[in-house]
Amino acid sequence: YRVRRRGHLLRQGGTNLALGERFSSRWGLILAGLGLAVGTGNLWRFPRIAAENGGAAFLIPWIIFLFIWSLPLMIAEFGIGRGARRGVVGSFATLIGPRFAWMGGFIAVTTTMIMFYYTVVTGWTLKYFVLTLTGGIQEVSPGGYWEIYSTSVWQPVFFHLVAVGIGAFIIQRGVVAGIERANRILIPILFVLLCVAVVRSVTLPGAERGLEFLFNPDLSALKSYKTWLEALTQSAWSTGAGWGMILTYATYMRRKDDLVLNATTIGFGDNSASLLAGMAIVPTTFALLSNAEALEVMASGNEGLTFIWIPQLFNQVPGGTILLPLFFLALFCAALSSLIAMIEMATRILMDAGINRRRAVRLVAIAICGIPSAVSMTVFANQDWVWGVALMISGLFVAILATIYGQDKFRNKLVNVPGNDFNLGKGYSWILKYLVPAEFTAMFGWWMYQAATVDGWWDPTNALSVGTCLLQWGMALSVLIYFNKQIAAASLRGEADEA
Repeated sequence: YRVRRRGHLLRQGGTNLALGERFSSRWGLILAGLGLAVGTGNLWRFPRIAAENGGAAFLIPWIIFLFIWSLPLMIAEFGIGRGARRGVVGSFATLIGPRFAWMGGFIAVTTTMIMFYYTVVTGWTLKYFVLTLTGGIQEVSPGGYWEIYSTSVWQPVFFHLVAVGIGAFIIQRGVVAGIERANRILIPILFVLLCVAVVRSVTLPGAERGLEFLFNPDLSALKSYKTWLEALTQSAWSTGAGWGMILTYATYMRRKDDLVLNATTIGFGDNSASLLAGMAIVPTTFALLSNAEALEVMASGNEGLTFIWIPQLFNQVPGGTILLPLFFLALFCAALSSLIAMIEMATRILMDAGINRRRAVRLVAIAICGIPSAVSMTVFANQDWVWGVALMISGLFVAILATIYGQDKFRNKLVNVPGNDFNLGKGYSWILKYLVPAEFTAMFGWWMYQAATVDGWWDPTNALSVGTCLLQWGMALSVLIYFNKQIAAASLRGEADEA
């Protein structure tokens, strides 16, 4: 009777507690994983950070940190999610005890707070796609238009709400009909559009200067610690390692799917998308500007590069009126696929508490409060700073879970499971136990040190200060620890998602 009842609930549009929900195939899971990993950080942050930190030389530590930070944490998240079959809070409570639910709660809070302003970013990309598609951007100054748009109220709020609505609609349809089907469309479109942009970029006269900058390394740049720390940060932020989203998707993976191979495929796919974005933007910039001007443009910040300079540059490229809408369509696909994963992470936590999918999605959609970031770039910058740095703590908490659970037990019971094509040795346990905490200390300490060397570093009202981080993290941790018992009980209320 229970089996028939579960099947009936699934047919009713996902009103169950996710019991029996699974990705239909390995590629369904991999495409969803690529969707959560490949986001705006690949398309607008990677080219800028690579250009500011030695170009080709930056790629060397960036690839190294894929193997010693991102992939170990991604594999750990897959193991945790598949082993516990619960969301991020319930997984911590299940595997290492209810008293550690607050750790999973902090990961959930961090990614949820990012989701609040990421809906605004997704709205920006949608607005600019519509604007470039209709030719409106050619009629105005891109810099002037961005200044007016980013300081207005109704348009950013409207497109923020549209982004929330699209994401919620997809998640409400469930794992296969919603998440998997959306990513089967979004990710191929994204990679095809990036390839089209790359072909046009590298065929421009003078593009070879950009390609040489991107792929012919000056190894002297590796002497700078900043190059290494920026590479670690980019890898940590770009792949989604430690965000709790991979963990959430892993609750829906089939038992026979290879955990290590899936994580590696997603990691390399994410890096490939970053390289394609770099090849689309950097050669174009060098082809149209002098070396010094190109580097100055690349250092203009994420929003400045994307919404001010790229429209100006593509307007000078033959066929740019076609290429520019395609670029913003690719950016929107990247943003939306990551937003879907964020909404699902929050939804799954409510489902663990016994709330059905439809109601959980509606509660999450109502709770998404991106309006402050939509109407104030100061608030946006503050939230991006505070919770972007908090992601480093989230990654550390994933590694700590493995240590508390027992490194050998974690590796043998949750990672090296029957059906794997590849199994990991004791070196993997050593990375999680010692290397990841050391990397966290270096990366987190560096970002905090930079913030502490400016005036007003202690002032919590200063948008980019240490004080504002400590205040907001402290408030979140205080609430989570105080209500830990209730949070743990709620996260274990629903049945585990077992087939």
